[in-house]
Amino acid sequence: MSRRQTRSVKAGFVGIGSAFPVTIQTMTNIPLGDIKGTLAQIERCGALGCDLIRAAVDDERAEKALPEVIKNSPLPLIADIQFHWESALAAIRAGIAGVRLNPGLIRDESKLRPIAELAKEYNTCIRVGANGGSVNPAELEETLKKFPTFEEAMADLLCRSVLRQCEALESYGVRNIKVALKSSSIPVTLASYRRFASVTDYPLHLGLTESGPPSRGIIKSAAVLSVLLMEGIGDTIRVSLTADPEEEITAAKGILEACGLRNAAPELVSCPSCGRTEFDLFGMTGKVDQLLREFERQGLELHLKKIAVMGCPVNGPGEARDADLGIAGSRNGKVILFRSGAVWGTFDADEGFETFKNELLKNTRKRRMKN
Repeated sequence: MSRRQTRSVKAGFVGIGSAFPVTIQTMTNIPLGDIKGTLAQIERCGALGCDLIRAAVDDERAEKALPEVIKNSPLPLIADIQFHWESALAAIRAGIAGVRLNPGLIRDESKLRPIAELAKEYNTCIRVGANGGSVNPAELEETLKKFPTFEEAMADLLCRSVLRQCEALESYGVRNIKVALKSSSIPVTLASYRRFASVTDYPLHLGLTESGPPSRGIIKSAAVLSVLLMEGIGDTIRVSLTADPEEEITAAKGILEACGLRNAAPELVSCPSCGRTEFDLFGMTGKVDQLLREFERQGLELHLKKIAVMGCPVNGPGEARDADLGIAGSRNGKVILFRSGAVWGTFDADEGFETFKNELLKNTRKRRMKN
């Protein structure tokens, strides 16, 4: 896989573009005026592996909270601006790392120009983030007459909307720009990013908006993001879920790991079970998965590449011999533990899990925040 070549931009200390690893973003769901709660959530997200975090800046209380949140945040903060364009000015003056503008809502030059001039002065990153739900209805109606399908029309309109704002920002001297073209439709999202990627060098923020609760949203997001990422398109991602931001980060990490764009820490493999299984494989797999998630929540990095939970010795030390550490079912409900295909102990299930857990803990260390 070859990454699409883009310009490099900076949001605070985080580089974005083809010269850097694909980064993970999420968005706080606590009002910014709750400074203590916001910072605690940012800390949790950073510990899980988030690189950038966005917050809604919509009112005076949020604007007043910005300087303290920015000062104490371990992650670069992005101000999400929708209707209140003046809030973008306040955020830039407060030292925000980036500003998200919606070209469907901020169209007037009288509003865009002062934002651009201030962003240039402070070298603030601007994300031009178009959304399928906020395009100009009259313009969409005209565009629909020119294309055979709704998906093609919407993709064309999203691209043109973003390009107009990017060109305007460039005319004011702003080059620290990244772009998003989001929709709740998978075909529209794919068509939009492919079309835009083919004609520009702007770094792209990928996401499927309004994807739903985790049970549905992770599947839909993976269907879009993995396709684009494997085509070399995408420089930063968000998995937008109807859930707390911590769940978005875990899902985003999983997608990047599955695409080979971020090292799994670790990769967890488990077999689907069969008639040879003589212990609670499903329960054991769930316990190990929860243990790994707990390590993440605690900000612990596990320095093993692959661990395995298998149903029997055939699939255990055999098919999973490349696992650094594994646990597999044996006869009469017992389990065996193995390293790199070699068995090193047989235990009752509970004792085996505790031994397995302790062995994992020996291979963890506290994750260091970027700065």
